[in-house]
Amino acid sequence: MFRLTPTVRVLLIINVLVFFLQTQFGAQVDVLGALYPFSSIYFKPWQFVTYMFMHSGFGHLLSNMLGLVFIGASLEDVWGPKRFLTFWLICGIGAGVLYQGVRTYEIHQMNVDRIEFRENPSGIAFVDFFSKHFPAYEQAAKSMGVSLDRNPGNASMIDQAADAIDDAYSSVQTSPNSGMLGASGALFGVLFAFGFLFPQSTLIIFPIPVPIKAWLFVFLYTAYELYAGLHQTPGDNVAHFAHLGGMLIGFIVLKIWQRNGTHYG
Repeated sequence: MFRLTPTVRVLLIINVLVFFLQTQFGAQVDVLGALYPFSSIYFKPWQFVTYMFMHSGFGHLLSNMLGLVFIGASLEDVWGPKRFLTFWLICGIGAGVLYQGVRTYEIHQMNVDRIEFRENPSGIAFVDFFSKHFPAYEQAAKSMGVSLDRNPGNASMIDQAADAIDDAYSSVQTSPNSGMLGASGALFGVLFAFGFLFPQSTLIIFPIPVPIKAWLFVFLYTAYELYAGLHQTPGDNVAHFAHLGGMLIGFIVLKIWQRNGTHYG
């Protein structure tokens, strides 16, 4: 049922207002509030909080806010406004921290592969770099990879390929489009909490035509996010590990509250 509990209402208003600012000022807002990698020239500590109030488009905002309204309201009824807001913020910040850890490792591995190519250049290594780190450009990289394999001693071609890899690696540090944003980390923590506290509740999730138990939906969604995070496909710009991070942090917080004797309704 569509209801606006006090904290849900405030979060909804803040997210909509921030999205309005994004539409009016664009990149000027994004570079301040999105969560950038530690190595990025745009990274600021406050982004661990601000990123969760920003979205990449109306569809992104709508899906997250619908989840907040339909699932968050039930938890706020049980916990009250203060505890629900605390949980939302902890899950969002925690998801950002865990995402940064994963992203830092990925960027380090990217640099290792970049150096390895310079030491042992080959067409296969060139294509593998983009396949692993920039899958959207894998197909474009294949033509140069074939040329490198056909001309393994061509210094000019090797330098061109090395420069392309350097530019791709550098874009992670300098591109204003490399930030992560969205309330999904916090929302996935809330989703996990709902399945944890009300496992037998039924949900109707579009486009699934039949009701599904909350525990089963959370389990299947977690499995999907793990698979998608480990097998990223071209064009997939979803921060799957931020989603998983929100769920993990939500689980930890719930277990701590249980151990400390917190009662849920």
